[in-house]
Amino acid sequence: MADNKIIVITGVTRGLGRALAERWLSEGHTIWGCGRGRDGIEALRRQWPDSRFEVVDVADAGAVAAWATRCLEGGGRPDFLLNNAAIVNANAPLWRVPVDDFGRLIDINVKGVFHLIRAFLPAMMERRRGVVINFSSGWGRSTSPEVAPYCASKWAVEGLTRALAQELPAGMAAVALNPGIIHTEMLDSCFGAMAAHYPDAVTWADRAAPYILGLGAGDNGQSLTVPGF
Repeated sequence: MADNKIIVITGVTRGLGRALAERWLSEGHTIWGCGRGRDGIEALRRQWPDSRFEVVDVADAGAVAAWATRCLEGGGRPDFLLNNAAIVNANAPLWRVPVDDFGRLIDINVKGVFHLIRAFLPAMMERRRGVVINFSSGWGRSTSPEVAPYCASKWAVEGLTRALAQELPAGMAAVALNPGIIHTEMLDSCFGAMAAHYPDAVTWADRAAPYILGLGAGDNGQSLTVPGF
């Protein structure tokens, strides 16, 4: 397709990342996707053999850098970089959250975003074109009990994104995107049985996919929410 986009997506094996990847692949776009689950990555490879999917833990800076090098060696450059990968803590008051659980959440939700930006953004800046979309949350703009670590990580994503936006050259953008409340495994963890009352990831992607591809330089520095969610 003439308007083929190269889109990097983390957390591509399930939930919002997978729904977006499959929607865009069906439209002819190119996906460079990563996830921690080998079974999920291998399933995507079988279904979409012409795309690039790799097992990468975004918390591992070296693994992210090596993956980016492999992606970029063919000369293509991402049009969109989507930092979607994230985890949520098991519901608990902050003082009862295990130290290792808190650290792992920050490693993925905050450091992972930094690792991807550091690995892919310089190549995007060569063309002075492209959009970095860091997935935030309603809990990156408000708070709720028993998910303080997750709230902290998403507030960090909001601040990181706004600061990055001030550093980018004209023609590029960094956006913090709240996907809305979507029925995923993460929502099951937080909401329990109530999670089933919300739209699923595929339904969400039907609206979110074209909305995201419509974002551009004029949205730089904005904190946005997918309309309708």
